Amino acid sequence: MTTAEPPASPSPAGNPTDAGSATPPVPQQCIALVDDDRNILTTLSIFLQAEGFATRVYADGETALKALLENPPDLAIFDIKMPRMDGLELLQRLRDRSSLPVIFLTSKDEEPDEALGLALGADDYITKPFSQRLLVARIRAILRRTELVRAEPDEPVPEGLPEPIQRGRLTIDPARHSVTWDGKAVSLTVTEFLILESLAMRPGVVKSRNQLMDAAYSDDIFVDDRTIDSHIKRLRRKFRGVDSTFAAIDTLYGAGYSFTDG
Repeated sequence: MTTAEPPASPSPAGNPTDAGSATPPVPQQCIALVDDDRNILTTLSIFLQAEGFATRVYADGETALKALLENPPDLAIFDIKMPRMDGLELLQRLRDRSSLPVIFLTSKDEEPDEALGLALGADDYITKPFSQRLLVARIRAILRRTELVRAEPDEPVPEGLPEPIQRGRLTIDPARHSVTWDGKAVSLTVTEFLILESLAMRPGVVKSRNQLMDAAYSDDIFVDDRTIDSHIKRLRRKFRGVDSTFAAIDTLYGAGYSFTDG
């Protein structure tokens, strides 16, 4: 089995599809589900559709990777243990070319895999068995952070959202979740963005790993120092992809990290 087509569900409330309606339907946010368990795929797909999301489902990582790159959804949910290509390899290969938000589904005995998944660039994880309502809350929280990333550069920012942050050659636009260095776009995951934003808010101030964890993760997510270190390495690598001389993130060994304005 490579894909499963979930049962169709009624259009969510508030999105009229009646041909005579004067109000056009609101585009649905799309969630990709990747799991080799048909029951989980079907159950989650039906539930998410009832919550107003569109869904696509894939039963293995190899099939999913091609589809996620060619036609990205708004967010993806991966199981870790899968045939052909597991969730960790799928995430690693996806991150080489995409900053698509990703949530991992893990089992209670997969704690090392959870840490590795976060280090590789997952935005969150949730442990099986899980509350579907909790999963939807996590999905909406991540989508809220990234929903303006596709906005046109000249599109007005809604009133009340934070202004762009300028730190020397770095520009961070929290409203659109965008980052540039010397005017060149740098594509970051939600977690990487939040860590960078925390550092750039106070240039020269050393932020401990615990402070960066608090900035980047929800209260019930616990990660170790190595995960933060991995995110910093990924940030540096991405910035050096647009500027090989990038050295604006300093390490103070034993204390944490700081952003050097300039």
